[in-house]
Amino acid sequence: MLKHIVHELRRHSPFTLFGSLTGIVLMMVFRRMPHDTAHAVFYVLHPMHIFLSAMVTTAIYCQYKPKAKNIPSRKFWKVLLVGYIGSVGIGTLSDSLIPWWGERLMDMEHAEAHIGFIEMWWLVNPLALFGVVLAYLKPFSKFPHALHVLLSTWASLFHMLMANDHVHAIPYFGVFIFLFLAVWLPCCFSDIVFPLLFVRDPKDIPESHCLCSGH
Repeated sequence: MLKHIVHELRRHSPFTLFGSLTGIVLMMVFRRMPHDTAHAVFYVLHPMHIFLSAMVTTAIYCQYKPKAKNIPSRKFWKVLLVGYIGSVGIGTLSDSLIPWWGERLMDMEHAEAHIGFIEMWWLVNPLALFGVVLAYLKPFSKFPHALHVLLSTWASLFHMLMANDHVHAIPYFGVFIFLFLAVWLPCCFSDIVFPLLFVRDPKDIPESHCLCSGH
């Protein structure tokens, strides 16, 4: 499992790097965006990220869990827990908590953690559950990890733009580092590592994960 984790982190790092660079470009363009506008954009991107993450996490779990194709409905609660925690829990870490820690370390003026499943519970939680159910009914054989990375990167970015709020001296290098960390570890963990922790037989774990590769 450790070898698999290291392989996937190394394999997904180039596109995460590219996604972080797009985040820096967007921050340069929208650096003077008002707090309320950045807040509105965040609550478009963050729920989309949670929905996609719920679908991918659940699909991976259903595909590689022993006898996954015949998971009885009475055990759906296990699928629900894996999909919900893997998307909402890790997605909150990626989009909100790591950016917030970065904002505090960089002394951004309005650093505040925006927890989507609490602040916008009526939007984020239903989307996560819908993603779980959708993937449970029809697990996807492939899904573009690129889309997940970009959504997570941009959600983290607009979380930081909320904290910036008209500050002109933006620490771009620091933002880049935290964007990379906010996406690279949590997204790979939620898409790949977390659901496979529940696969009992290591032989069921593929050498290279097709669900997130887009290949």
